[in-house]
Amino acid sequence: MTVVENKKIGFDYTILEEIEAGLELLGFEVKSLRAGRGSLKGARVVARGGEAYLVGASIPAWQIKNAPKSYDPERTRRLLLSRKEIAHVASAEGEKGLTIVPLKVYNSNRKLKLLIAIARGKKSQDKRHSIRAREEKRRIERTLKK
Repeated sequence: MTVVENKKIGFDYTILEEIEAGLELLGFEVKSLRAGRGSLKGARVVARGGEAYLVGASIPAWQIKNAPKSYDPERTRRLLLSRKEIAHVASAEGEKGLTIVPLKVYNSNRKLKLLIAIARGKKSQDKRHSIRAREEKRRIERTLKK
């Protein structure tokens, strides 16, 4: 079951590969995410020092008054990946034109997982093509419905 999703990724990027990662979260962040609060808008994944981190994701505290005073909702969160996966993400990050973006946070059994993607940014021409294809698909569905 999807908890939080980054809906504009498919429009802004061409997804080349998807990787499942665990998230290192605090208890009140888990409760907040399970309640559907949080945003992946503008977030990305970086690999530094043999580890991968989620940067720019906003996860507010479950109960703001009970959260520590020093809590930052946009703090950097460590991703739980194998060494081989971290090396793969780091090499993709170093390649020109590629970026690593989070797609969604979802429940896998009782754990929260993050689906990340190695993606290439779309140019405005590609975006126009996507819009045209989506409009054509809608038009066909409307005519079939009648």
